[in-house]
Amino acid sequence: MAANVERDRCRHGHGASRVTTLFRRPQRIANRTDAGPAVRGRGWVSALRARVRCVCSLAAVAIAGSLVAACATNLGGANPTSALSEQKPPVEDGKPKKPVRIGMLLPVSGYGPNAITAKGMKQAGELALFELDNPLVQLIVKDDKGSPQGAAQAAQEAISEGAEIIVGPLTGAAASAVAPVARKSNVPVLTFSNDRRVAGNGVYLMSVLPEQEIERVVAYAAVRGKKRFAALVPDDAYGQVVEPAFRRAVERSGGTVAGVSRYPLEPNAMLAPVRALADEVKQSADSAVPIDALLVAAGAEMLPQIDPILTYAGISSDRLQLLGTGGWDTPNAGRSPAFVRGWYPGPDPHGWADFSQRFTRSFGQAPPRLASLAYDAVSVAITLSSAEPGQRFTVEALTRPAGFTGVDGSLRFRADGLSERGLAVLELQTFGGNVLDPPQAVQPPDGRVSAAGAQ
Repeated sequence: MAANVERDRCRHGHGASRVTTLFRRPQRIANRTDAGPAVRGRGWVSALRARVRCVCSLAAVAIAGSLVAACATNLGGANPTSALSEQKPPVEDGKPKKPVRIGMLLPVSGYGPNAITAKGMKQAGELALFELDNPLVQLIVKDDKGSPQGAAQAAQEAISEGAEIIVGPLTGAAASAVAPVARKSNVPVLTFSNDRRVAGNGVYLMSVLPEQEIERVVAYAAVRGKKRFAALVPDDAYGQVVEPAFRRAVERSGGTVAGVSRYPLEPNAMLAPVRALADEVKQSADSAVPIDALLVAAGAEMLPQIDPILTYAGISSDRLQLLGTGGWDTPNAGRSPAFVRGWYPGPDPHGWADFSQRFTRSFGQAPPRLASLAYDAVSVAITLSSAEPGQRFTVEALTRPAGFTGVDGSLRFRADGLSERGLAVLELQTFGGNVLDPPQAVQPPDGRVSAAGAQ
C-alpha cells in the first residue's frame, strides 16, 4: 500500500508541509526575474564575487570560491548528478578542512509531474545552500530514477562520495530501499515521504502526517462547538489512513461520527456516494442533533470535481461547517465556492509566501508545494553541520528537544522517526487562507514549551 499512499499524496495534496530558514534571516538573492535560469545562476556567482572583492585574506577568498562552486553546480543543467567533489576543499587557518557533504536523492530525470516537482525540490535545496552560506557544506544531488532500485543505488553512490546525511527520497518505497544502505554506513535519512511505516531506525519523515492534520482541525472544530461529524474520504490508500484517524480524532474531542462515505476517484463514479452523504446531511438538519461538521479529504485535483455535487445538493459552509485536510492548502482551492469559509489545517501562510518569492526571484518560476521540504531538509543538515565529525547527525542532534524552525513554523523529529509540527487552522478564502487559530508550540518530551529553533 506504500506506493499507493505516495501516489495519492500528489492527488490529495496531504502531507505537503514546508519549513524554511533556520535560526537567522537569510541573505536575499539578487532580483533577476528578467533573466533565464542560466543567467540567474550566473547572477548568484556574480553576487558572491562582488562580496569576495572586498576580502583581502587569501584564505577568505578560497572559502568564498568554494561557496561559488557549491551553489553554481548543476543549476538547471542536464546532468542529474551534482558531483561537487571536484571543487577545492575549503581552507581554514591556511590548512584544508574536510567539507561536510549532504546527499540529495530525487527522481530528476524523465518527464511528467514527478520530474517537475523533483527539479523544483532540487533547486530549493540549492537555494538553502546559498542562503545559509556555509562554505564548508557541499550538496551531492543524485538521480534515483523514480524507483526503489535506483534510489538504493543513488544512496550508495552519495555515501561513497562522502555524504554524511541523506535528504530524500520522495516516496516510501524508495525510502524503504535506501534505509538499509544508509543504515549500514550509519548515515541518517531525512525522507520526503509521509509513509509512517518507513520511519525509525535512522529514517526521519519531513512531511506532516495526515493523522496530525485531522487531529488539529477536528479538535479546533470541537472547541468551536461542533458535535456531530461526517466525512467524505477517497476510496484509496489515503482514505484508508484518513478514516480511522478521523474516527479517533472525533472520539478524543468528545464528538460523534454520524457517517463516513468513500468516494471513487473517477468523476462519474463519485457522484452517487457524495450525493448520498449530502442528502444525509440535509435530512439531519431537521433533527435534534444535526450534522454540523463535514470533513472533505481532497486536494487540488478532487476539490473541483466534488464542488459542483455539493453545490447542487445545497451543501456549503453557509449551512454547516466544512473541514479539510492539508490538501486544501493550494493556490486554487478557493475557486471551488462550496469550500470557501471551510476550515483546514496548515502552516502560517506568511512563511511560505516569503519562501516562494525568494524562490521565484532566483529561478523565474513559482516553486512546487513540496519544494519547502527539500529546502528545510538541507537547512536542517547545514545547521547541524557545524558540530565535530561524528557528532553532527547523531540521534541526539536530530531529535534535540528545541527542534528546528522554518518557513512553516516549528519542526521536531521524534526518536521513532516521525515529525511533530505546529499547525495553524485556516479559513479558506477565494484567494488563499485566513489564519483562525495560530500554530501551537511544539511541546518537548518533558512537556515544557520550547523556543523551537533556538540553538
